[in-house]
Amino acid sequence: MKQYTVLTLFPEMILQAFSHSILARAQKEGHIHIDAVDIRAFSKNKQKHIDDYPYGGGAGMVMQAQPIYDAYQSIPHEKKGRFIYLSPQGKTFTQKIAQELSEENNIIFLCGHYEGVDERVLEELCAEELSIGDFVLTGGEIAAIVVIDAVARLMPNVLGKEQSFQEESFSYGLLEYPQYTRPPVFMGRAVPDVLLSGHHANIEKWRKEQSILRTKQKRPDLLK
Repeated sequence: MKQYTVLTLFPEMILQAFSHSILARAQKEGHIHIDAVDIRAFSKNKQKHIDDYPYGGGAGMVMQAQPIYDAYQSIPHEKKGRFIYLSPQGKTFTQKIAQELSEENNIIFLCGHYEGVDERVLEELCAEELSIGDFVLTGGEIAAIVVIDAVARLMPNVLGKEQSFQEESFSYGLLEYPQYTRPPVFMGRAVPDVLLSGHHANIEKWRKEQSILRTKQKRPDLLK
């Protein structure tokens, strides 16, 4: 079983996100387990504050090192593994990285808030930084959900058929070919004849051509 643990100020946000659909079923069947640790529970402040003003001045607040460190230490040793901080300064998350992370048995994600996290706890815990794009969110929870979803669905038996993700966009560096289903004609638009032919070699050839064409039109940067 793969274990994903999220250090967060909003554990219910994480748990709720994975209580439906495919990943909920994957947890029920024992393929993966997703847990959330409430950082605020480890605050030593009476008001349960986990942030403070930044040294040197500036706008906003910074998450303190101690609650994060103690939250991390509360995780059982057998559930510890790679430690990833969701940050806009991190390496951009890609399908290739998702495939790499899918090989890990245990991953811990840290969700930042406010102006960020005290640098010292990131250094102490040897955090890797990962970004889902060049933009800023109100917190790391949404980013953590995105990464976990992309990684967990690559696990055997999670989607049911390995082919389901092997032929998807980015799996081979190209975008996926167009898909069609019933009816054969919709609003005057017909399904391409080759897909109705039953000739598997021709269908495969058409799909490869369409993947290249679609990538050239929508994401020419991938062809480089």
